[in-house]
Amino acid sequence: MNARLQKRNVVMVWPELLAYSSRDGSLILSVTCPFLRRESRRVSFAVFFLVSIASGSRLNRVVIAVMALLVVEIFELADGFGIMANVYDPFDYLANALGVALAYSVDVVSARFIRAD
Repeated sequence: MNARLQKRNVVMVWPELLAYSSRDGSLILSVTCPFLRRESRRVSFAVFFLVSIASGSRLNRVVIAVMALLVVEIFELADGFGIMANVYDPFDYLANALGVALAYSVDVVSARFIRAD
């Protein structure tokens, strides 16, 4: 993965996580704020790019998307069993899938503008 793609991935992760950490909505730094109102979608969007950063150029986008979806869905499942201290919401499974799908789409479109080495 070239340096431009790594920078793009970092730019996609930090605003999403900052917006997630602002529970009252006063911090509107989210890249996808109009599209990702639910926190779970915002986190799944960021997780896609975190997995992409961790994998470097060893994995293709589909594998990255599947891994990101597994991470956020297992976390949601842990909420359902009471393992995690978060509120369980079954709709979050769909919201997570939408967040990963949007991240995949952003990755494909933005990679066309950023030339790979």
